[in-house]
Amino acid sequence: MDRLERFERMLADLIKQAEQEHAEMARLKQAGKEKTAAYKQYLGNRVLYRMMMEKYRQYGLLE
Repeated sequence: MDRLERFERMLADLIKQAEQEHAEMARLKQAGKEKTAAYKQYLGNRVLYRMMMEKYRQYGLLE
């Protein structure tokens, strides 16, 4: 697997993970569990994912 393929695979995994965690956050929020450690961890991850994807956009690697 070459470097570009590894990058594309990592990006796809990042997007998939962000979507899964967003859905889990919605479920926790609906259950009134916004103050749990799990919810806060997902929220922190979400900030990290956004920062990473914004950096990819800056370099034209993501639309």
